[in-house]
Amino acid sequence: MSQKIAFQGEPGAFSHAAAIRLFPQGEPLGCVTFEETIAAVQTRRAAFGVVPVENSLYGRITDIHHLLPESGLFITGETFLRVEMTLLGVPGAKLADIKAVQSLSVALGQCRKFIQSHQLRTINAVDTAGSAREIADKADKSVAAIASRFAGEIYGLNVLAENIEDAAHNTTRFLVLARDKDEAPASVGKVKTTFVFRVRNVPAALYKAMGGFATNGVNMTKLESYMVDGNFTATQFYADIEGHPDDIGVQHAFEELGFYTDYFRVLGVYKAAEAG
Repeated sequence: MSQKIAFQGEPGAFSHAAAIRLFPQGEPLGCVTFEETIAAVQTRRAAFGVVPVENSLYGRITDIHHLLPESGLFITGETFLRVEMTLLGVPGAKLADIKAVQSLSVALGQCRKFIQSHQLRTINAVDTAGSAREIADKADKSVAAIASRFAGEIYGLNVLAENIEDAAHNTTRFLVLARDKDEAPASVGKVKTTFVFRVRNVPAALYKAMGGFATNGVNMTKLESYMVDGNFTATQFYADIEGHPDDIGVQHAFEELGFYTDYFRVLGVYKAAEAG
């Protein structure tokens, strides 16, 4: 019996494609929201969850940064998925027939130049794959969807234009979430460690907390801040570093971090994926 892999979106979503890449033998389980995706793993309805955490054009996925630290789940892996936007129309439609285009607002924004050059009216929707399904159901030759080629194959749509995104580097980073901790060994090769922390209310606490990583030669690849419970004076930080907690440099950096924080939790230690 295959393991269920939860993702947010409908069949054909980019998260669906990422789930298949990470777990080719798994059974994808589509969820309406990120909260539902996380809950599926928490309740063991799914063995793993695959969620987007950041995009090279759009930036961080804010919902995940808020939900993940409080979820009790652990990060056990990552992958980078090249986002190739495709204009999809119903069978028989041609590019010249299209007057309007439907997709997720973020996807529409990533294809702004193409949309403007063809003078298309935009229709905001919940997600890319759902847009492909709705366009297939409507069977209107004047309306197209922006989604993945994968979504077009699932819903029987034709490709009218490929790679219509404004930037060729459009890439999304996805994380694998699990209920149980499963840390990669230091011997696996290049490793990332993700953690959250809150600094103590003392002058220059963040500056001093970060100093330990610089002096111990630990590369911090990500540092994000966000409010806790809507409190302007309570800020939590989400960080990625290159290295394993067993590395002596990371150990010393974490020790120094401890002097200036009142909360610290490692969310995952996992093998780093290639971004290219």
